[in-house]
Amino acid sequence: MPTSSVPVSFGVGLASTMKRMILTSSSGVGLTHADRADMVVPFIYRFVSGPLPSPDHLNNYLGSRWDKFYDQMHWSDCVRLSPLIRRQDRAGPLLWVCETYGVDLIELWFDPEPNSQLQLIWILDYLRSEPSVTESLRLRCVDFDLRGADPAELRHREVRQFDIADSDFGIASMAWEAYRAPTPELWAALLDRPPGKLSFLKPAVEGLLSELPSPATGLGMTETRLLELIATGHNRTDELFRPGTLGARVFDPWELGTLLEGLAFGPTPAVAGLDSKLATLDKYNERGRNAAFRRSRLSLTEFGKAVLAGREDFRRHNPIKRWWGGTELTNERLWRWERERRSLVAP
Repeated sequence: MPTSSVPVSFGVGLASTMKRMILTSSSGVGLTHADRADMVVPFIYRFVSGPLPSPDHLNNYLGSRWDKFYDQMHWSDCVRLSPLIRRQDRAGPLLWVCETYGVDLIELWFDPEPNSQLQLIWILDYLRSEPSVTESLRLRCVDFDLRGADPAELRHREVRQFDIADSDFGIASMAWEAYRAPTPELWAALLDRPPGKLSFLKPAVEGLLSELPSPATGLGMTETRLLELIATGHNRTDELFRPGTLGARVFDPWELGTLLEGLAFGPTPAVAGLDSKLATLDKYNERGRNAAFRRSRLSLTEFGKAVLAGREDFRRHNPIKRWWGGTELTNERLWRWERERRSLVAP
């Protein structure tokens, strides 16, 4: 990280009592109230949908606001104010704050769901080249739903802690590079590699691969599960989007809404009953969109029933243009995943 413009003496000695920091995903905000650290830094990025942020964008997020103004989120925006760090110092790079305020232990709390695991490999790849902090890092084995954990329980919960070896940094960097690649081939190859201490990486790899279209139906796992639930009478979106309803937690409710719109508003829809106003409402109109989803009463079309039964391929009748990691999926470049054989099917 460039440091020539960072005033390295700024704030030195002001808060020497701050010793412990937790880096976590947005699902770990409860740690802020659990008193496990002097500062909890939750990361906000969703890497499981949409185009990935550029490396410069991510570096700016973790970098400084002193020398220029970035019209984007900064790592400190989601951090609770603390008397141990001056407000103006929060505009500095994350690693500078760690060094300046004497942080001697940085814990990584990332739960098993895929987006959190993507955030973990991203931050490990970033920190790998910073020897001043790598020896201070400890990985917590969060084998539970961090989002649903009660802060009072988290305060005393025993969570295994591991040192992070050079090989673990190497695995994380390899995985992050693979996910950003323009095809999913390198990501699929991770299934044959040992994950080191990143014990939840391999399930996340397979879970994300299962969101590629199936060779039989043209749908990913979550899209298929939506059709299955609608077919059995689950016709309300508030129920479909409720955590746990779909099983594996890959997408958040807004991402699920986008998937549902793709199933309902194509040339040959698989789902009927989704409020038509969603097709024209601005994507940032959260209140209007939420109301439209709640008004909807869903059912499968005859085509949707045929897709669910494997008699029709959704993608032969409907366009696709969406991102899966660094791979842009289109009808012409449609990578698919054969889940039973655990193999990619090239376009």
